[in-house]
Amino acid sequence: MSVEEFEPFPEEAPAVQDLREPDERPRSGARRPAREAEPRCPLGICDGSGFVVEEETNTARDCDCRAARIAAARTRSLEGRIPRRYRGVSFERPPLSDLARTASDQIQLVRSYVRGIERNLDAGRGLWIVGDVGTGKTTLAMLVSKEALDAGRSVAIYSLPRLLNLLRESLESPGGLVALLDRLAAVDLLHVDDLGAENQTDWVLEQLYSIVNARYESERAIVTTSNLMPDELSDRLGARTVSRLEEICGEPIPLFGADRRREFKGARSPDGAPARAPAHPATPREPAARP
Repeated sequence: MSVEEFEPFPEEAPAVQDLREPDERPRSGARRPAREAEPRCPLGICDGSGFVVEEETNTARDCDCRAARIAAARTRSLEGRIPRRYRGVSFERPPLSDLARTASDQIQLVRSYVRGIERNLDAGRGLWIVGDVGTGKTTLAMLVSKEALDAGRSVAIYSLPRLLNLLRESLESPGGLVALLDRLAAVDLLHVDDLGAENQTDWVLEQLYSIVNARYESERAIVTTSNLMPDELSDRLGARTVSRLEEICGEPIPLFGADRRREFKGARSPDGAPARAPAHPATPREPAARP
C-alpha cells in the first residue's frame, strides 16, 4: 500500500517534515537560526513522521506511534495540565498519606489502578469516586490524571461547570460543537470533576450523554468525582448516561466523612501558617444499600 492511501493527519497535526538540509549558507556575520528539535518516535521505530518506509518496495506503513500522534494532535487544544494545587500530589504526602490510615481499602483501589495505568487506559477502564465534600475525591482523581500524563498519555481535565462553559463557547467557534466533542472522545483519559454539579436543562443532559456515550463507544477511560451516589446521579443526569458511566468505571469508590478542607482551615495558626494535619482524618462510610 502506498503512502497516499493512508488516512491523512488531521489539519491541526504537523506535516511530515522534510529532513533534508537546504543548500544555503548564512551571510557573513549572520547567525544560523537554531534548528527545531526533530520529532522523535517514542518507540524508536520510525523517523518521527509516523510512517515506516520499506525501501525495497518503496511503500510505507503506519508506525505503532501514529495513532497516539493523531490523538495528541486532535486533543492539543484541550486542558491537560494538573492545576497548581495538585502538582505535588502523592500517596506519600498529606492528605493522601493521612487518608490511607482510615480509608485503606479505597486508597488501595486507586493504587492498583495507577500501577496498571497503561493497561487500564488501553482497555478503556475508568475510575469513579463518590462522597462528601472535602474528603479527598478530587485529590485522588488528580493523582490518576498525573500518572496518566507521566506515562505520556493525553489527558483532558475539567470541572463539569468549566466543561459545559467550553461546550457553549464552541457553538460560535470554527468547527463548532461537533469538533470539540470529537476531541473529547479522542483523548486517552477524560477527567471530569464534580459530576452532578450543574443546572439541569435538556441541552446539558444531551451534551453529557453525548460525551459519555462517545467515550463508551470508543472504549476510552473516564475518571470522575461526584457528591452523588449512582441512583441520585441517575435522577439528575438520566439512567442511560449513568449506566454507560458504570460500564466504563465500574462500581464507584465511596469516600465519605467530615470536610477536611474546613478542618485544615480551622487548624491554621494565628499568623496564617499551615497547621499540621488533623489528628482524626475523615472516615469513609459505606453507602446505603440500593433498594
